[in-house]
Amino acid sequence: MKGVITIVLLAFSFVSSADEQAEAIFKQLAPSLYQIRLIDKASGEKSSIGSGFQITAQGLIATNYHVISGYARYPQKYNIEYLDHLGNKSQLTLESVDVINDLAIVKREVTQDMPFFDIAETVPTKGEELYSLGNPHDLGMIVVPGTYNGLKKESFNDKIHFTGSVNSGMSGGPVVNKNAQVVGVNVATSGNQIGFLVPHDKLVNLFEQFKQQPPESIEQQMAQQLKANQKKLISELLSNEWQLKELGEALIPTINVPYIRCWGDSNADKSDALVMVAVANCSLEEDTYIEGNFLTGSIEMEFRYMKSLKLGPTKFYRLYQNQISRVMPGNKATKDDVTEFQCQHDLVMPTHQNINNKSIFCVRAYKDFPKLYDVLYLGISVDKDQQALISHFTVSGVAQDSVQAFTKQFMESVSWK
Repeated sequence: MKGVITIVLLAFSFVSSADEQAEAIFKQLAPSLYQIRLIDKASGEKSSIGSGFQITAQGLIATNYHVISGYARYPQKYNIEYLDHLGNKSQLTLESVDVINDLAIVKREVTQDMPFFDIAETVPTKGEELYSLGNPHDLGMIVVPGTYNGLKKESFNDKIHFTGSVNSGMSGGPVVNKNAQVVGVNVATSGNQIGFLVPHDKLVNLFEQFKQQPPESIEQQMAQQLKANQKKLISELLSNEWQLKELGEALIPTINVPYIRCWGDSNADKSDALVMVAVANCSLEEDTYIEGNFLTGSIEMEFRYMKSLKLGPTKFYRLYQNQISRVMPGNKATKDDVTEFQCQHDLVMPTHQNINNKSIFCVRAYKDFPKLYDVLYLGISVDKDQQALISHFTVSGVAQDSVQAFTKQFMESVSWK
């Protein structure tokens, strides 16, 4: 019984110690913490809120890009303002962004040097206790203890896996170690004590670039970042091994990288099915947020094999055609963001493969980011009466040369067995 009491007392002591550490950190850092508000000019009311933290004595503040994205896209519609720990508020200017890693630097006017956060020089160790600071649900600044679990393995752009409650409104707040040094920035949550952070080195890079050369325009800066990120993604995909796997009587590609994840389904359990259907879908399970419903940076490949079991060629063809109409772009965008798709139809009969396809290649342009496009490709087999293969991909926010290389590799990797 004494052993049980001892364990309970030790656990209570540990919790108390952690709480005391968190409280001490919060008191120390509160003057450099802010609520960041996006204010609709016409109504004068908050449109969104997040958190931020000061990174220089002269008033530079770090936050998430998505917190101020409305202003970045529509500065005529919004203002950005801060609310500090004493209830003071004033406007902020937008200085620089990293739209890929969801970071932004804003600036407040200061009349004298102010306290600011130190950025850590090293990464945490796995299992190290960290402290997330922010403003959850507009309830005031708090500190939440959690644990560093390393980088998320299935992510193309680095994210830290953090065991702690990163809630709405904490976006853009700092995550610090026991020495009150910033090791990450709150960015997202998956619920159940699973949060994700932007690594601190991404913020350091943005800050150093800003010191060397502030951007001429935020829109131009975003366009350059979007183009570079997709070029890097496509280059990595093309340089890695494309493995062929069977899907019914077809051969389809998979790409051997951890951030492209594949899922499958079929109706093999349906004994009364008229047509056997098997589907494989591979995608990048992350995207880049621009604003509102405008997302980009995605890539998806889908393959649908169909074989008639009880239908004649005519009815099978009709059913096959219905499947084709379901193909949609892989990202969200509106007519304010992109043009209408322009499509080219061709009959492709390559000499080095044993599959003939009707190919549909569609492109739409980004209105505010020149030379970036969304691309949709659809390959429809036309050489078998009772079997069919629909192969399709979508890529968003990509330059012309990158998508041409990807399309060539994709088309050459699909065939019958």
